Amino acid sequence: MNKRILKNGLATGLQKGVKICEQLLLVPFFISYWGAAYYGEWLTLTIIPSIIAFSDLGVGTAASNTFVLKYAAKNYQGASNISKTGFWLISFMIVCALIIAALTVFLLDNYDVFSKTIIDRRDAIYAVSILMLARLLNFYSQFYEGYYRAARRANVGINLLALNAALNVLAGLVVLLSGKGIIAFAASQLGVAVLFNLLFVTLANRQIKNLKSYKSRILRSDVKMIMNKGMGYLLSPVWQSIYFQGTTFAVRIILGPQAVAVFNTIRTLSRSVNQMYSLVSGAVFPELQYEVGLGNKKKQLKLFAYSLLAVFILAFVGFVFLAVFGLWFYNIWTQNELEVSNTVWLVFISGILFNSFWWTSAMVFRAVNRPYRFAMAGIIASIISVILVYFLSLYLGLLGAAIGNIALDFLLALIVLPLACKYLNISFQDLSDEFVVSWRTLKYKFKSKLE
Repeated sequence: MNKRILKNGLATGLQKGVKICEQLLLVPFFISYWGAAYYGEWLTLTIIPSIIAFSDLGVGTAASNTFVLKYAAKNYQGASNISKTGFWLISFMIVCALIIAALTVFLLDNYDVFSKTIIDRRDAIYAVSILMLARLLNFYSQFYEGYYRAARRANVGINLLALNAALNVLAGLVVLLSGKGIIAFAASQLGVAVLFNLLFVTLANRQIKNLKSYKSRILRSDVKMIMNKGMGYLLSPVWQSIYFQGTTFAVRIILGPQAVAVFNTIRTLSRSVNQMYSLVSGAVFPELQYEVGLGNKKKQLKLFAYSLLAVFILAFVGFVFLAVFGLWFYNIWTQNELEVSNTVWLVFISGILFNSFWWTSAMVFRAVNRPYRFAMAGIIASIISVILVYFLSLYLGLLGAAIGNIALDFLLALIVLPLACKYLNISFQDLSDEFVVSWRTLKYKFKSKLE
């Protein structure tokens, strides 16, 4: 298990690195070959495919998690049924999304949206349509990623997804260096999506060897269950949008545009520590979910406790580092254009400690495939946070906004951690005891290596 967790962690780290390259590497080439204005218009047009990408209603995630849990529990008939149901549900969602996409493009063109950009109208329509199809095909990889987790080879799936991102960057570079435009760029992304998903699905099916003797059936109960859970997963971006956009809007109304710049830049820098959390959850989640499927409570407890400990240590180190050096780095980063008091800074970064508990606990809800409680907790906490930011800003200024901002992390830590214990069928006392044991074990190993 330790080897698998290490492999998963390394694969997740590689995937994060490639994703960063995907987001940053092409930007100077876009600007150099297309020009800043043309590239800006293209970014605006890509909003449409990005929104359409949410149209699977969380079906891929729900079906994937259901498949893993049934397969790990050796319910091979149920896993076989989900395999067929998941594939056809995703295919149906892609067809529906294509219809929605075609109507969206038609309406936008009818209102001359594409004619008002500096990009040729026909080029814009073709490029956006092609890119939407490329994004929709990736619905399949969301589902079939579960096959790699079920086979306990999650690192292979993660590495393949990193390869997909790398191929997207490479294909984009070839198009830009060749002097081609947006249609060729979109076509390159579609070509990568087609080839990658064929490879990903083929290799995924090879990981699973116990379902060939079972006849797959599409059951109405499975369809209903996947759609229901899918809506739960879809609520996560909803509450995040309420939190991030709502608090920003509240600060803008009460404190003005400059305060918004300070508020969001501090939040961005303080939440940079979260990227380290994702390495831990990415490494542990596949193993935790498999143990949930097996019903092995002892290993579930150990994995969860170790994850909490690892993330809390990372959070504490990040908090201390930012408390000592963060404000100095912030002033350099913003070129001393934005002023922040030490008190406001410390309040902002204190949210890191609370955040570590609920962020780690969130993977439990995915592992047991029960997303609604977490999503509802997020919605409630985000609304309370927005309200607090608004009213506290009236009386305490930016300090009040900082307190309201970390209220979400505090509330979710109080709500989500006990719920995660409940879903794993462990008591909070058991978790506390295992947390202490994990800390002593880690300290002993560290001390032994030093000696």
